[in-house]
Amino acid sequence: MTDIPAAGDTALRQAGAVPLLPADPARIGPYVPLGLLGSGGMGRVYLARRADDVPGLAAVKVIRPEYAEGPDFRRRFEREAAVHGRVRTPRAPHLLGTGFDDALLWMATEYLPGLSLAEAVRECGLLEPAGVWRLVAELGEALSALAAAGVVHRDLKPSNVILSPRGTHVIDFGISRAADSSAITTTGNRVGTAAYMAPEYLREGRCDAASDVFSLGCTIVYAATGHAPFGDGTGVDVRHRVAFEAPDADVMAELARADPALAALLAACLGKDPAGRPSPRQLIDAATAAGHGRASDWHEPLAVRLRDRQRGCAALESGPVRQSPHFRTPAEPLLSSVPAPAAGSGRRRRPLLAAVAGIAVGAVAVSAFLLTRPGADSPAAAATPISSGPSASASPSGTHDSEKRKNKEKDKKEEKDKGDKSEVQTAAPVKSSGAPAGTPSAAATHGGGSTAPTPTPTATVTKTAAPPATPAWISGCTYYSGTEQTEYGDKGQRVVQVQCMLTKRGYSVGGSGVDGEFGKDTQAAVKQFQSAKGLEVDGQVGPHTWAALRSST
Repeated sequence: MTDIPAAGDTALRQAGAVPLLPADPARIGPYVPLGLLGSGGMGRVYLARRADDVPGLAAVKVIRPEYAEGPDFRRRFEREAAVHGRVRTPRAPHLLGTGFDDALLWMATEYLPGLSLAEAVRECGLLEPAGVWRLVAELGEALSALAAAGVVHRDLKPSNVILSPRGTHVIDFGISRAADSSAITTTGNRVGTAAYMAPEYLREGRCDAASDVFSLGCTIVYAATGHAPFGDGTGVDVRHRVAFEAPDADVMAELARADPALAALLAACLGKDPAGRPSPRQLIDAATAAGHGRASDWHEPLAVRLRDRQRGCAALESGPVRQSPHFRTPAEPLLSSVPAPAAGSGRRRRPLLAAVAGIAVGAVAVSAFLLTRPGADSPAAAATPISSGPSASASPSGTHDSEKRKNKEKDKKEEKDKGDKSEVQTAAPVKSSGAPAGTPSAAATHGGGSTAPTPTPTATVTKTAAPPATPAWISGCTYYSGTEQTEYGDKGQRVVQVQCMLTKRGYSVGGSGVDGEFGKDTQAAVKQFQSAKGLEVDGQVGPHTWAALRSST
């Protein structure tokens, strides 16, 4: 079982984070990480506190070393920080600082205890009319502040809008640009989410404050109907509809039936001609004219979720920051304990001591290798945020030569399968549920890059060490042997098998334990395991995750 205190684990998850892994850094500049908010192709985002116990939580983005060391990327990152630093409004998180310490390139922003709009709609249902008008007014305030600072967001969408007890906030300025500076992205590229891009940006690469209003219109349509007005996805067909066609007639008719004034306002926001769109100030005035000038409460169960998130954050801030190691998931031991010799076995003490000494030497060698090799993707390796998607990995374990030969072909096949699916993303880190999302959000992984060969133990160890015992998650979990896709909401023996293996590996599946129900706690444990093993972090147990769960390491 994991040694994370139940109260601390609950507070961490309430706040929107998951426990740290042994590979995660213990310190990032002046910040001490408490949990992981999300990860993606460019890096990882941590929930953190200042080491000097100054009140407040921060979302600290850490860039992968291979990007952080490149001067061109460093300039882009510094430009992102500079653009973010220009924005001064309660409708966006404050920039707290940046740094490049101990090979960690990082940026810290105020942590907003909320859910992304995408999560809120998916988990708590569509916003009620009062909530939609509140969104209109507060996003209008956000865009007014951006326009005053001369900043164009360029990627406004549901996953980049945070709903908190304090209201609506815009996050992720990774591809924003200042009006008086060159674009962060290369000329000709179209970076963003197609369903929420402005038509002039798709057609001509031109983007200004009116383009953000178009994206705002698409975002609010989603909040009210659960659908993007030009369809979801990233394909050429969606881009064509955004650039040249009218919004979906059924979606707009649904809006008109519910609230004609809102439908008319959003239709104006979605106009192809930027000059015909309302300004951010006009959006605020329209909300006031509709009788929603004063903020209303978010609907239930969204309001309950937000209060829980706020309570989790308060709990994390209540104790001294030195307690943060309790939120770190322990590493799995490399070696089992060696039993003491039985009485009357004096003649066998010397060989046994030699065997123990040999094992200890092998363990030291493996540990040194783990600590020094670059790009290791074992949970015990140094923290290096990596690319999205599963990647080939190996776990040093002192495997016998005979076992290596036996598994050679199987390992080759698994390495090939994983390698075929591996890819490097070039988007900003995805943030997590309710956390800074570029949201991300949505799905990101923690694993390794290139894999170095495992050092072979000495001849003494190979000849004298007993074969490793079958791990508990193999010997003690025999409820299901297939690889059928198993995910949130499933019930039965497949779920029992997943929960059993996770529990015996040291992951918590919630207070109910192994109950055969794939709930949020089990999903969080699956994601944590996937992150530790360098798999795609999607919370679903497919063939690759089944294989990793059943592996002996």
